[in-house]
Amino acid sequence: MDICIKQPPAGGFLRAVTSKSAAHRLLICAALSRGNTELICTDTSEDIEATADCLRAFGAKIVRTADGFSVTPVGTLPARADCHSRESGATFRFLIPVAAALGIEADFYPTGRIPQRPLSPLYEVLTEHGVWLSEKGSVPFSVRGKLTGSDFSIAADVSSQFISGLLFAFALTGHECRLHLSGRFESRSYVDMTAGAMAAFGVSPRFDGNTYIVPAAGYVSPGRAAAEGDWSNAAFFLAAGALGKAPVTVTGLHMDSLQGDKAIVDLLRQFGAKVETDPAAGTCTVYPSALSGISINAENIPDLVPILSLLAARAKGRTVIDHAARLRLKESDRLATVSSTIRSLGGKVEETDDGLILEGGSLHGGVCDSFNDHRIAMTAAIASCCCDGAVTVTDAGAVKKSYPRFWEDFSSLGAQIIQTGA
Repeated sequence: MDICIKQPPAGGFLRAVTSKSAAHRLLICAALSRGNTELICTDTSEDIEATADCLRAFGAKIVRTADGFSVTPVGTLPARADCHSRESGATFRFLIPVAAALGIEADFYPTGRIPQRPLSPLYEVLTEHGVWLSEKGSVPFSVRGKLTGSDFSIAADVSSQFISGLLFAFALTGHECRLHLSGRFESRSYVDMTAGAMAAFGVSPRFDGNTYIVPAAGYVSPGRAAAEGDWSNAAFFLAAGALGKAPVTVTGLHMDSLQGDKAIVDLLRQFGAKVETDPAAGTCTVYPSALSGISINAENIPDLVPILSLLAARAKGRTVIDHAARLRLKESDRLATVSSTIRSLGGKVEETDDGLILEGGSLHGGVCDSFNDHRIAMTAAIASCCCDGAVTVTDAGAVKKSYPRFWEDFSSLGAQIIQTGA
């Protein structure tokens, strides 16, 4: 499906889509707890459904309801489980350690670039603790054996998802476990979200210096839980407010959220945008603004880099984004695909080993390939707010991975689009 944007958004109000980061974590805890859970999760996506499908394969009963999911936890474990994790890296990396802790013979079926993305050092940690894993990159990716031990160590500068997966698993062992971290702790906010979700289900990891300590306590359902609004996806429309001709307000956001991408508020202000937040109402409003280039350390906010790059392409002066090397291992090589997108619109950008350097100026519009990457597709769409000409996004259906209603919300703000192809 290709989308030609005939008229960009004109501003207005929209509700934040549900955070898939929160939904993943709450679904996992609910499926592994004692007691049923009603999970409020207004929106779903391909990634969220991948997690639900894998948990069903483990033996949980997960039924979609009008406002979320009804979760009956895993009871009798299956002899084996076929886990279709699809293109969800979080699903794949979270649930490999969980399968090992449960002792399930599990075969995972990752798709897209997931099999090529790093699995070390999680792979070595698991194999050192009683788990047999098939060769890295294999599909299916098989997990056999049962996780043993109580003292673990892992490098913290590769993927926060490895740490989260181990923390989820430790609560299933029946004894206290310790996870010692080495190196720079990147994307800690995502692990904070994991710890928060676990705490809501009765397991409270403690962080002591460089060590997570997970107590010998199993998950217990609170009966009801709710996934909050997503700052990562809201960031695209908040940027539209700064780049367009009328303010944009996003509702349903928690101003005290543990989500690292809440940093979009401060970053917009650093660029020079006028931003108003109302914590009581859960709203954030961004107004059309003159922007100036800034320096951005993307270590803890890698998912914001595409939309921050668009802001930089329209900001006066130079913007330097660094500590973003991990973006080369996402759904696409995002340093390369962001650069391609900005150039196709007439912008100036240079790739570095671990980031981007952008010179702000005018954008003329053009045809942008999504590279089957949801965040690239959404960045190209928002670019229409500040381009002199029309913008066409090819393979625009990539947004389904995290934000299936993106084009509907985009149109609700006054955008006029023409869809071609299936």
